[in-house]
Amino acid sequence: MLIEKISDNANNSVKMEFKNVLRETVPWLEEIVSEYRCKIEKKEWKSKYNHYVVYDYEPFCSDGFEINITISSKEAEFLNFVRYLYEMKMQTIKHLNNCILI
Repeated sequence: MLIEKISDNANNSVKMEFKNVLRETVPWLEEIVSEYRCKIEKKEWKSKYNHYVVYDYEPFCSDGFEINITISSKEAEFLNFVRYLYEMKMQTIKHLNNCILI
């Protein structure tokens, strides 16, 4: 699921937050972010059960945590393209999972 927040900073950078990123897609997303002139501002593991438990590193047992990644760029077009690629990848994964179940 992708929930985005786009905001302008004093540095004229735009930020976008990806919530509940699949653990398997994190390396792919990090590669895409660096390829398209973006920067990972924050990567956090947030507990699904206790809202106050948040780590900035992967916990020993990452079950029960959702991964949130905030990326930034000087230009919104790069962020929009990264979002597009991410959404297409999620649709492909969903489609392939549906094919397995049939």
